Amino acid sequence: MLDPGRVRDAAAGATRAGGRGVSDWWRRAEPTCEVAAVPEERIPDSRLAYWGLLAFTFFVLISPQNIIPALAPLRLALVSAATTVLALVAYRLMHGRPLTINTREIWLAGVLGAWSVATIPMSLWPGGSVAFFVDIYLKSLVTFWLLANVLNTTARLRRMAWVLTLLAVPLAATGVQNFLSGEFLPEQRKVRRIFGYDAALTGNPNDLALMLNLLLPIAVALLMTRPRRWVRACLMGFIALDVVAIVVTFSRAGFLTLTVVALTYLWKLRGRPEWKWGLLALMLGLASLPFLPAGYEQRLATVTDTNSDRTGSAQNRRDDNVAAIGWISGHPLIGAGLGQDVLALNEERGAAWKAVHNVYLQYAVELGLPGLALFVMLLVSALRSAALAARRAADDPARAELFHLATGLHVSLIAFTFAALFYPVAYHFYFYYIAGLALAIKTVADRHRPPEAIPGWAARSIE
Repeated sequence: MLDPGRVRDAAAGATRAGGRGVSDWWRRAEPTCEVAAVPEERIPDSRLAYWGLLAFTFFVLISPQNIIPALAPLRLALVSAATTVLALVAYRLMHGRPLTINTREIWLAGVLGAWSVATIPMSLWPGGSVAFFVDIYLKSLVTFWLLANVLNTTARLRRMAWVLTLLAVPLAATGVQNFLSGEFLPEQRKVRRIFGYDAALTGNPNDLALMLNLLLPIAVALLMTRPRRWVRACLMGFIALDVVAIVVTFSRAGFLTLTVVALTYLWKLRGRPEWKWGLLALMLGLASLPFLPAGYEQRLATVTDTNSDRTGSAQNRRDDNVAAIGWISGHPLIGAGLGQDVLALNEERGAAWKAVHNVYLQYAVELGLPGLALFVMLLVSALRSAALAARRAADDPARAELFHLATGLHVSLIAFTFAALFYPVAYHFYFYYIAGLALAIKTVADRHRPPEAIPGWAARSIE
């Protein structure tokens, strides 16, 4: 026969040990988010998906099929992306894990993608919008989702940062080599513009400058982590090469964005020991001004004096922006359709068959003001994620690496926010890649926070 006293004592002990008494056995335990108790290296996830993502990054940036034509039929970028998606989905289904983290950015990207599809029936060319969504925008959205979900540890983020920094080297080296050897675009007779790197994202000098500007802060972040002396020397060489390559593209937007990167880094590192590195870089930059290529000052002067541009590109882009605003005023809710800003501008100012060189106007022309609002919300949310990740790691010496990576990604996003005023790349990888990295690093930073400090929706996303 059971002793009632012993039963009461057992119940009290259970209450002290587990927080619930015997009589509360039927109550569902409240979920907690003590993920920090699990070392990052033991967090389960698909290694195949991770290595597939690294391979995809290599194939997209380097495009080896353009170097070795025999590789073209293999469609390496598509195969690696498909492998990554299948590996991640299969692994998480088998282990009963959610297919995606549950964050505001994921929802905003999904809603923006859904809105772009919903407007296709009203597009100026529905078939063209469908092709654009499948060939370009869907790939960017999938890449954004993969980055946010696969890079779930500091080690994975660090390795990706190194991959991006190393892959920027052949891009920059090719630009500098083209300048030194006189490999200029044939149609550029009044201003000599180099060929870019032969890949989808860097094929012309403007795109090359944009890519290098977005990757440059990541290299600076690695430098700030104070690696070994020889590694630091290599990183400084990589950074200098990137800067020189941006200059020799003769891209006005590239130079202005580079200036934004430098000034933003100086501001963000103020009051920290690393500030001296930023000051040294600024002094070296000023000392290099006399060595700018011939005609560079005249090229930059067209930024403020548009009519002085001998090529006519500055005047054309100004006129295109005016035409885009005119189209938006007449079509504020439903735009021209995904990828159809060229047709819209043709209707507004005559057939010139050129896209508007402004990401914000591109979204508004094609997806209406609702599409622009969704993108701006996504951009602001990505900026906030990177900033929060940096802030949470700022005062912890053990997480200095995480702080610098988050700071670098925040600077990259600020650079894109500015560069977007001059580029027609609304749906391409440039923004979605950096935004995916920013979301990933915020997820990692949240994992180290006390459970009571994490909002419920964020806690569910990192369980």
